[in-house]
Amino acid sequence: MPSAMKSDPPSGWVTRFAPSPTGRLHKGHVASALHARTLAAPHGRYLVRLEDIDQARCTEENVQGVLDDLAWLGLLPEPPTSIRRQSRHKTDYDAVLDTLRERRLIYPCLCSRADISHAAGTAGARAPDGSLRYPGTCRPQSGCPPIMTKGHQPAWRLDMHKALETLGGNPTWLELTGDNTFQKRTADAASWGDVVLARRDAGLSYHLCVTHDDWLQGVTLVTRGQDLEPLTVIHRVLQELMGWPAPRYAHHPLIMGADGHKLSKSRNSPAVREDFYFEKGLSKQEIHNMLNNIILG
Repeated sequence: MPSAMKSDPPSGWVTRFAPSPTGRLHKGHVASALHARTLAAPHGRYLVRLEDIDQARCTEENVQGVLDDLAWLGLLPEPPTSIRRQSRHKTDYDAVLDTLRERRLIYPCLCSRADISHAAGTAGARAPDGSLRYPGTCRPQSGCPPIMTKGHQPAWRLDMHKALETLGGNPTWLELTGDNTFQKRTADAASWGDVVLARRDAGLSYHLCVTHDDWLQGVTLVTRGQDLEPLTVIHRVLQELMGWPAPRYAHHPLIMGADGHKLSKSRNSPAVREDFYFEKGLSKQEIHNMLNNIILG
């Protein structure tokens, strides 16, 4: 790829690699980290963030395993102490929820998955990822405060209709294309329905934490896999509601496994050290070169 993209800022891009440390890194993770670091070079800044809100799965052993893999691959940021761990900053995210709650842009929801399925029926509308779109059972009526049920811990949902009314329509963003220029994109945020920003069982949502941290850390180019591209409109809605500047986006191709599915720890995709180093005998530089060729073409 060229050393500079069209419309590169003089100071370079600020990018980040933000894995959820639920196991060791596989080659898809490493490719994503390389993509972020490559786009930050030579004048920008490459960050690493650990999205470890799910404390049940993101154990200290898993966190250390990810850090060890990044160190071995030479993919830690400078300085390594700059790594942000989301689990240590819950008060930051609670403050965002408080702001949205005060503006009545979010509301409490007590629906279970079974409740949503029952309310949606067999012909329920689907979100872009194929999941059932929330039918709005707990959404407050216009002008009415949300109803709280004593003794129950609710989830908190974004009132997407009210959010889009506040913004005056769907937001746009700039996406890096194959010819290294940026193209304006938009999407229908309402197609996602009233997304959850804080969960009853697992705490805070990815949408809330990632947009807050990208703003806080000054990320100017969000790099991630193409499977996350449909979520961008949700994140742009939150950024606009909170007055956070819009980063640009670069969604890279996914590395697929032999079964045709994307690599995933839930599918027991092999860890990169075992797969490439111990079994195939590749050096770290050979691993870098191979994965960069896949992602960057």
